[in-house]
Amino acid sequence: MKEHEMIVQLSIPADAQFLDIARLTLYGLAAKMGFSYEEIEDMKVAVSEACNNVVLHAYNGRSGDIHLRFEMSADALSIVIKDEGKGFDYERAAKQAASLSGKPLKDVKVGGLGLFLMEALMDDVRVTTKGGTEVRLTKFRHHGEGEHAHDCISPSSVQEQA
Repeated sequence: MKEHEMIVQLSIPADAQFLDIARLTLYGLAAKMGFSYEEIEDMKVAVSEACNNVVLHAYNGRSGDIHLRFEMSADALSIVIKDEGKGFDYERAAKQAASLSGKPLKDVKVGGLGLFLMEALMDDVRVTTKGGTEVRLTKFRHHGEGEHAHDCISPSSVQEQA
């Protein structure tokens, strides 16, 4: 853990009916950190996409869990979505999706665009696929901006209150 970083961890069943818990947790933490409504909505979409991928692909119909880790620092919120299911070939999927840029819409297959959506909505996206899949989504804070910027918490402010 980095200095001046707070961590919140959450594990939920890999079932679509529990994804709202991940989104609500994200909303609460991001609002307290001072992110704007638009930034929070972008993060919620990206996290939902990562969690949906776990529900649809990780466990092949077996039960399993989604492990979420919210890492709050003074300048960023990172959300790590991890499963222990079957991993996938991220580099191959990224190459296939990259080759879509010149194709007509009728030739594009549904699915596989979630990674691009996450990359478009977040400042940094990293994927590792050993022992399951881990997606790390990061959104950087732009100090002084956002509807909650005047009333935000940061890891350092919480330590000062203790």
